[in-house]
Amino acid sequence: MQQRLRRTVAAVALAVAAVLGAGGWAAGTQQAVTGPPPGSAAWTADTTLGIRLPDPATAAPAEVAAFFAALPPAQRDALAVRHPLVVGNLDGAPVPLRYRANALALAEERGHQLARAADPALTPQDHSAARERAERYRTLLDGGRQILAFDPRGRGQAAEVFGDLAAAPRTAVVVPGSDIDLMSFDRAADPYGTPAGMARALYEATGRGTAVVAWAGYTTPVGLGPDAATEDLARAGARRLDRLLDGLAVTTRPDAPATVFCHSYGSVVCGLAAPGPARASGLVVLGSPGMGVGSAAELDPRVPLWATARNGSDWIGNVPHVSVLGLGHGADPTGPGFGARPLPATGSHGHTGYFAPGTASLAAFAAVALGR
Repeated sequence: MQQRLRRTVAAVALAVAAVLGAGGWAAGTQQAVTGPPPGSAAWTADTTLGIRLPDPATAAPAEVAAFFAALPPAQRDALAVRHPLVVGNLDGAPVPLRYRANALALAEERGHQLARAADPALTPQDHSAARERAERYRTLLDGGRQILAFDPRGRGQAAEVFGDLAAAPRTAVVVPGSDIDLMSFDRAADPYGTPAGMARALYEATGRGTAVVAWAGYTTPVGLGPDAATEDLARAGARRLDRLLDGLAVTTRPDAPATVFCHSYGSVVCGLAAPGPARASGLVVLGSPGMGVGSAAELDPRVPLWATARNGSDWIGNVPHVSVLGLGHGADPTGPGFGARPLPATGSHGHTGYFAPGTASLAAFAAVALGR
């Protein structure tokens, strides 16, 4: 008994030490953004069509899809204009309509931020933050980008599509890990460490034969701190991922559910979501600290699971694979006893290098995404 207690204490100490890193807790806990999109109250109160609109808080994506299918195009468009933040984030709504709604929402929110940047009642720091947000919104509006989701609340969330969701024979979703939000959704530095960069690389590696969704649709941990060591944010993210996959299942080809690529803390989100075959064709984890489960046997056996080999310069290898007293994310998916199918990582470097062109990992990801 005493020996078991000593092992437990040692495991907790290791987990805490790994999360603390060199500089202590780098961030406190956050409140996850959950619930229906902004503007939902005005949406549910809207009676201009003479019919009841589906409640964003309770309507399943299939119900949303059926509602929009019964509307004439002019009425769909009118709803997108009146309620862009709702329609743009409503899983199950027609994909082109969501693109239009999110373009409207981004333009409107950009106007709000520009007004804040010129508001004499605000501080210089507020002005600077507002200008930065306005510029972020401008970049998401540029060049016909296909924004599938946009939520300005908190640190901000977004999803972008590369390819044609309606026409592509297969679909993939990239689920990112820590430190990803609206402002870090894509960036010139470390491009393959962002969901947009990962998705773009996968789209090109498949010969543009797979539509890829870069999904930053949950509140991610910031830095190495309590949020990164626990699963609270992952549980909230898993519920949002479930809904996204449900929406894709009714708006893309039903015979080819999405393959889900889960990076770092995103693999915890994927493990807790544990999608079935109606939602996912497969799960791929990379740079994983664990999936919140003890083995692949705890996931749906009908959904193949691949685990990418960890390259030698990925710092995640220093994180103990334990789950003790709420700390840690469980067994190593790359371990021989976990039960995942192995994928190579030759040529990749660091925690964010698995999607870099020319790596064995990206080539393997493309093969899995294409169903090969």
